Amino acid sequence: MVSETHVHNVELTAESLQEDLARLRVQKQALERELAAVVAHLGSVQRALSALQALMLEPAGAPAATAPDRRRTAAPAAPETPAPPLAATDVAAKPTPRSPRPKRRRGAEEAAAAAAAADTDRQSGYGRLTEQILEYFATVGDTDVRARDVAAALGRDTDSGTINAVRSTLDRLVGSSRIRRAGRGLYRANRS
Repeated sequence: MVSETHVHNVELTAESLQEDLARLRVQKQALERELAAVVAHLGSVQRALSALQALMLEPAGAPAATAPDRRRTAAPAAPETPAPPLAATDVAAKPTPRSPRPKRRRGAEEAAAAAAAADTDRQSGYGRLTEQILEYFATVGDTDVRARDVAAALGRDTDSGTINAVRSTLDRLVGSSRIRRAGRGLYRANRS
């Protein structure tokens, strides 16, 4: 016969495993959301990088090609300057110098980066989170707030992944001077 202690131990183990299963399901969902956001961000960064590389390869006066054309055709080689006619006294021909690499256009790069950032915001929902955080800071006024409190106010405190997304967005907002850091782990709205 099976002893009562053995049955009780099996029941406790089963309960513990059920709790672990529920916790792991929540963690899996959070990681899937975070992975989806990273994949979307990765795609937009790759598109922005390819656009910037194409801009760097374009001569300064050339019109910009459309994005699909850049992918289908190889990057144009820099045109070579024709060699001057050789004098009768020249024994060996000198190699023709290549034209210097075109200067990068800062305005076009900034526009491409801004477009990529806007694309990222639309695709991954970062823009919506940013706007929610800014609205929250508009309501709390001149008060120091922790990232966890912001996450709780926005309903994003279910797991560490969503809290870290809020924390990351807060750091980006501090970097762009839209909010300020009031101390270690504390954030405050900028005074208007």
